[in-house]
Amino acid sequence: MKHFIKETDFAAHELPGLFARARSLKQSRGQPGSAVLAGQTWAMIFAKSSTRTRVSFEVGIHELGGNPLFLNKNDIQFGRGETIQDTAKVLSRFVHGLVVRTFDHQDVIELAKHSTVPVINALTDFLHPCQIYTDAFTAAERWAAPGGDLVAALKGRKIAYFGDTCFNMANSWILGASLFGMKISLSGPQAYAPGAEIRAQLKADGRAVDFQFTTDPYEAVKDADIVYTDVWTSMGQEDEEAQRLTELKPYAVTAKLFAAAKPGALFMHCLPAHAGEEVEQAVLDNPRSIIFDQAENRLHMQKAILAALALPPKA
Repeated sequence: MKHFIKETDFAAHELPGLFARARSLKQSRGQPGSAVLAGQTWAMIFAKSSTRTRVSFEVGIHELGGNPLFLNKNDIQFGRGETIQDTAKVLSRFVHGLVVRTFDHQDVIELAKHSTVPVINALTDFLHPCQIYTDAFTAAERWAAPGGDLVAALKGRKIAYFGDTCFNMANSWILGASLFGMKISLSGPQAYAPGAEIRAQLKADGRAVDFQFTTDPYEAVKDADIVYTDVWTSMGQEDEEAQRLTELKPYAVTAKLFAAAKPGALFMHCLPAHAGEEVEQAVLDNPRSIIFDQAENRLHMQKAILAALALPPKA
């Protein structure tokens, strides 16, 4: 049984098949196809609100023939009286898989440790692996030859990431870039530099600590194939919003900064975007902005992940 808690839970040799399956599921959507989750119920435990993650997982589980069971944190005893260990053991008796979106990454690790069904990390404050796989797939669609190896199309490409470079999206891109064979340069204030936790994760996974960080956004964006940013204030950080808006302002993706990337570079954002803060509206509207392709592809990539992890139906 496999869980998907971090990017490196799939080995490099598994990625071409996984990405190819996502492409196939996308191309065949609406046609009679895979029902690998037929007869299965997958619980979706959400401690954080969501648009894209919730909808894409619910629709994806349904389209694979399964039943999505949405559980708000207030619907169950998750972390409130009942231990996470007991929650994992009980839910494993009822459902065929768990999709978890929460704050503390350790909670997802603990659920997976005690679960007898697959667990998928749908976002924590440390990592967002489903988003990174989707983003890599979305960029590769633009670069790979028709029917070609999508993962191979990523190798050697450079991503420049701007803003808070010590939170989940930056951490996931650091880990993902090392897996996909990409280069990554991150830029933000020194106080927001990648932290010890992601360095420790790279070492634990046997991967080189191979990324660049600079406080100069124009140094980071040079020769970039992808320009990426995320909101400056995530859920749980609302008390820091005023400070973050001031400190991160020099790292907004402006039309000028985007123009300094490689010709033909793509702009990406996991959404929701706050135009006028981390990115200018002109960049969001640029023909090379592929933010809505990213959003759509959450469905197709997550269906591929669900299919790869699915266990046979319970007796």
